[in-house]
Amino acid sequence: MSYILGISAFYHDAAACLLKNGKIVAAGQEERFSRIKHDQQFPIQAIHFCLKEAHIDISKIDLIVFYEKPFLKFDRIINSIQKTTPFAFNHFRKVIKSWTKTKLWIPVVIKKELNYHKEIIFSEHHEAHAAGSFFTSPYTKSAIITIDGVGEKACTTIGVGEGSKVTILKEQHYPHSFGLLYSAFTQYCGFKVNSGEYKLMGLAPYGKPVYKDLILENFVTITKKGEVILNLKYFSFEKGNTTINNEFCNVFKRPARLPDEELDAFYKDVASSIQAVTEDFISTLANYAKEITGLDALCMSGGVALNCKANGELLLKEDIFKNIWVQPASGDSGTAIGAAYIGWYHYLGNKREVVNNALQDQVYLGPSFTDEEIETLLRKYAIQYDYQNNDVLCDTISTHLENKRIIGWFQGSMEFGPRALGNRSILANPLYEDMKSHVNMRIKKREGFRPFAPIVLQEKAKDWFINCKQSKYMLFTFKSDMYSKIPSCIHEDNTARVQTLEKEDNPLLHQLISKFDKKTQCPVLINTSFNVRGEPIVAIPEDALKCFFQTDMDVLVLGNFIILKSENATNIDTALTEIKEYALD
Repeated sequence: MSYILGISAFYHDAAACLLKNGKIVAAGQEERFSRIKHDQQFPIQAIHFCLKEAHIDISKIDLIVFYEKPFLKFDRIINSIQKTTPFAFNHFRKVIKSWTKTKLWIPVVIKKELNYHKEIIFSEHHEAHAAGSFFTSPYTKSAIITIDGVGEKACTTIGVGEGSKVTILKEQHYPHSFGLLYSAFTQYCGFKVNSGEYKLMGLAPYGKPVYKDLILENFVTITKKGEVILNLKYFSFEKGNTTINNEFCNVFKRPARLPDEELDAFYKDVASSIQAVTEDFISTLANYAKEITGLDALCMSGGVALNCKANGELLLKEDIFKNIWVQPASGDSGTAIGAAYIGWYHYLGNKREVVNNALQDQVYLGPSFTDEEIETLLRKYAIQYDYQNNDVLCDTISTHLENKRIIGWFQGSMEFGPRALGNRSILANPLYEDMKSHVNMRIKKREGFRPFAPIVLQEKAKDWFINCKQSKYMLFTFKSDMYSKIPSCIHEDNTARVQTLEKEDNPLLHQLISKFDKKTQCPVLINTSFNVRGEPIVAIPEDALKCFFQTDMDVLVLGNFIILKSENATNIDTALTEIKEYALD
């Protein structure tokens, strides 16, 4: 029996992944347990969960793999600071403190935090991204593209995965990073870097790409090989304080938008323009990857690979790659998976086994709870509930959905990665145009422009979304001409970030949507993550109860238990006061 633990930490989205004989037993993001959005700290709670799920203690772990090489990264940071001295002095003080205290001494941290005394190795950052994508893919050989802000030095790579080996063929180094370019526009449009990029993508369809040429003339050059050349005079990320400067803003003759400032047409057009540049860049890079590898399949990872609109455009260009796989957890959390696979395949030299392309094997990797555990909790907090078998449950909830009620849906194992894919979801009826604003403002408590993703039965997907292909992980957009029927989950540009659902992946949710379809002739529901703005997706029943009682959701389903807001109105305050934060045993 061989156990390998992969760890990512100390930048953003810290996570852990546990392999048992090369198969993922469990994986978790620290934010879900700490309740700190994008938590970067050492993922001690996620690690404890993984060990608990495997029924082992730390003494059973044979190898720990950290997702990047700290000394290489530190060398790049110091060299970058030297180039901008004395302007980066404050950044230097901050960097030296954090790196000399913790980040340079990863083995010491791991041994101290976990009482671990066996072997520790390091992958490279983009190697972990590449491995996380290829080794979770259904392919035995493929091209690989990774794109993010920056790892140790690399920002973009092209590689090949074959059998049990991932090889990086080409890489582009900091500071010429497309990820940092996109983050610069994220900041300019008033969103937070390293967490608001998906908001910028969601804003883009409201505008027109009228500044695309301006961006390419001033900020970035993209070669035919997908190389990115930034005009560094417009950026300040090397100085550490901000991504953009006054010269950046002067090009547009408008200041950067403040976070709470109104989103006028100008910023929408800017968002649309950088999105158009992004789509062209990814297409160009993919073309070059095809040229140098000659392969028909492509794997993608890195934060930029979560741009589902660009992915959807690439998917339709079958003359480039016939098959495309995007790692469901393409951000830094997913490098914990990649690091663990580096240990299993590269370091230990094991033979490749292809992972099932199923939600249970790819993303349903977090904590789960039995009906007995849930009922004990509900009784503890004196919450009124109704227990039903699956058939009655789905019939009842589909009726609630038909009647425009909002459902908190908490089932099975929590998802790993940024998307709620049917186990920690808020579900709603897409047939009403006002449902989008209702869920955004009264449930999610977020910006009204933010789009919602549809979840659709796989067998009926092409009836509702044009040329829709299998999209289990909500990583591609498809066009739709069904706005008149499902207006609340079709975006301004008539696209949707679709999740297709097969029965074997989630039988209970498939049954629910099938019931809803029979009642409404619509096999589609709104599926959005079970959380509110600024909080991680709920992990445990206590999180779900707090979110439910603090929002205008109408119904909460915990396993087979149905909880109605109307039946618990008198004890909401008491229940909220008594619900405690989750702590691992």
